[in-house]
Amino acid sequence: MLGRLQNVGARFAVAAIGWAVLQPYPAVAQTSFEAEPINYYTAPVDDPVTRLQRQIDDGRVHLEWDADRGYLPSVLKALGIPHESQMLVFSKTSLQQERISPSRPRALYFNDDAYVGWVRYGPVLEISAVDPGQGAMFYTLAQRLSQRPQFVRDRGDCLSCHASSRTWDVPGFIVRSVYTAPDGHPHFGAGTFRTDHSSPFSERWGGWYVTGTHGALRHMGNVVAGDAERPELLDREAGANVTDLTSIVDTKPYLTHHSDLVALMVLEHQADMHNLITRANYDARRALRDGRIMNQMLNEPEDHISDSTRRRIENAGQRLLKYLLFVDEAALAEPVRGTSGFAERFAEIGPCDKLGRSLRDFDLQRRLFRYPCSYLIYSEAFEALPELLREHVLRQLWEILTQRNTSETYQHLSPADRQAILEILRDTKSDLPDYWKTSLRGSSTLPPSPSACWGRGEPE
Repeated sequence: MLGRLQNVGARFAVAAIGWAVLQPYPAVAQTSFEAEPINYYTAPVDDPVTRLQRQIDDGRVHLEWDADRGYLPSVLKALGIPHESQMLVFSKTSLQQERISPSRPRALYFNDDAYVGWVRYGPVLEISAVDPGQGAMFYTLAQRLSQRPQFVRDRGDCLSCHASSRTWDVPGFIVRSVYTAPDGHPHFGAGTFRTDHSSPFSERWGGWYVTGTHGALRHMGNVVAGDAERPELLDREAGANVTDLTSIVDTKPYLTHHSDLVALMVLEHQADMHNLITRANYDARRALRDGRIMNQMLNEPEDHISDSTRRRIENAGQRLLKYLLFVDEAALAEPVRGTSGFAERFAEIGPCDKLGRSLRDFDLQRRLFRYPCSYLIYSEAFEALPELLREHVLRQLWEILTQRNTSETYQHLSPADRQAILEILRDTKSDLPDYWKTSLRGSSTLPPSPSACWGRGEPE
């Protein structure tokens, strides 16, 4: 089973959702978010895990114990995380690294705002969830039977990796690529690569098991670097277009037999989208705090917004806006397809417009999504952005979609793309400013999307 792995080389992408202990990066920004106005460790939080803990404490939810997987199935059910999102990573780069290897990969599962990591025979589940105002929160849950299971929040260890320049200097998530040895240890000396939706297909997913088809495209999944002296010599063919992992690893202990390619692509986009929402949030809150201090010094009204404060807030939104609209997304030269049913499960969530279209509709022929605007625009984290920042992002987005903004930055969006996104958001996002709803330039010329929304009755 491992012969295939040991005779070929590959780079792997590490999804550091949870407790990735890749190497000891200094958390240079950590002290800034521990203090005012962020107060990361002391401010109240309301993420999916804290909500679940309240339900457990109140007796409204009971976590079921599974003899083989502990609390994993019950936690996934309670958090609304589908089994189809399963991804398997065999790198020794997380909290329980001594239990992880190519023959015993770590399983990751996720939805829009929570991530769960499971290691077979591991003493804890690793959970991360997004608080609307504070960003990524990290927890463990002991894998032992208890009358009232308790999620334990991390108080700093995780942030040695999860709050660095790789997460935009906020508590966040990392998807990375490194070279790895046949035993799962990474070759850090060979260099590392941070991965998001702009990364070339050829630099993704080594150290992951990847199930899916992708034609002539080549990634680095399903194989390891057998030559420690020359780990860059990769045989990508060995891991290409794998739809059945049984010849590589025993998947019977896991919830599914898949490590879905489309789930991996969504994860790569989502992780950095969460980070950029948090970074914009922090930057705007700091600008407003500094503005209040200056107002006091200059005897201005407390709620006065100076030009400099407004510029800082607007600048905070620009990087977020570009990522939201998939600027610099790596194009697909070949169609791709997953194996687990994740794509269908993800798309059916909606919400859908009057023509049955959704920002969750996949393209998978030339890019990830048919309508390139992130579905996380519906997230609680986006809604929790400071009002001035959120209004600026929505105003700029509207100007781009109505072609009032013709910047070269957004030329990847065709007129049809812009019109469709505008109409989808108008029908599905109820809290948009009024100018969004009165400025449409006629109806869409696109045919209805082959969306999972069809057949479900009225659009949400």
